Amino acid sequence: MPVPPWLPPGPGGPGPFGVPGDPRPGLPGQPGLPGRPSPSEPHPGGAPELPARPGGPRGPEPPDYLAAQLLERRVVRIWGPLDDYTVSRTCAELMALDATGDSSVQLYVGSSDGPLQAALSIIDTIDLLGVPVNVTCIGRAEGAVVGIVAAGAKRVAAPHAQFHLAEPEVTASGNASQLAAWAEHHRSQLERFVARLAEATGRPAEHLEADLSIGRWLSAEEAQGYGLVDEVWLPGRTGAGRTGGPGPDGRWLGGDPPDGGPPGPERPFGFRPSR
Repeated sequence: MPVPPWLPPGPGGPGPFGVPGDPRPGLPGQPGLPGRPSPSEPHPGGAPELPARPGGPRGPEPPDYLAAQLLERRVVRIWGPLDDYTVSRTCAELMALDATGDSSVQLYVGSSDGPLQAALSIIDTIDLLGVPVNVTCIGRAEGAVVGIVAAGAKRVAAPHAQFHLAEPEVTASGNASQLAAWAEHHRSQLERFVARLAEATGRPAEHLEADLSIGRWLSAEEAQGYGLVDEVWLPGRTGAGRTGGPGPDGRWLGGDPPDGGPPGPERPFGFRPSR
């Protein structure tokens, strides 16, 4: 193989890249050249270590660590579409917190719909617990997830939350008789869902059925007027000290009022350490 004229010869004879005798230093990304270990050689610094976390030298991975921190504060969250894993995890966490304390549980919801039975399973768990479950909607609640928000003991919406009243998503397969039996079962489930929603909102079932059929959208303020939530949180945090400020109804939000009057409601997100 002829050697290009621009390639200088090495002490062991001329050669192309990677062939013994090439005098040039190794290049990044060129295994086998000087200055670069081959893939079979261990990395000189060893495998990078994860940062230390409470509970051990390496501790759990970040998702598990954050979940443990939230559960320690009696906080459960539902993010993303409902599925079997989300439902089983949510119900298990709610049951565990019910068994380990008498104070209320905070459930944060931001979900874009899911099967009707999945939502009903969480609603049943909330109804059967011995402690109140306060629900805060952050982001959105669509379809059957609206019922989860409405089932809370104290129901709060973030200022930019949105609600989509829509018939829950459905999937079915089978022959004609099987589909007919499934349709009857789904209709019965939907009636129970509407009845629970009517109980939570104080609205007639026929009004809810009409809004579900047309897919009505509600802002946080509209959801409060509709009866889906009890109030809309205002952050009430000004400056680095988060001292709060007056709300639209004159009540002081986010801290004690400066004039010594009665304090307003507690802060919406209670993760700040006490000072």
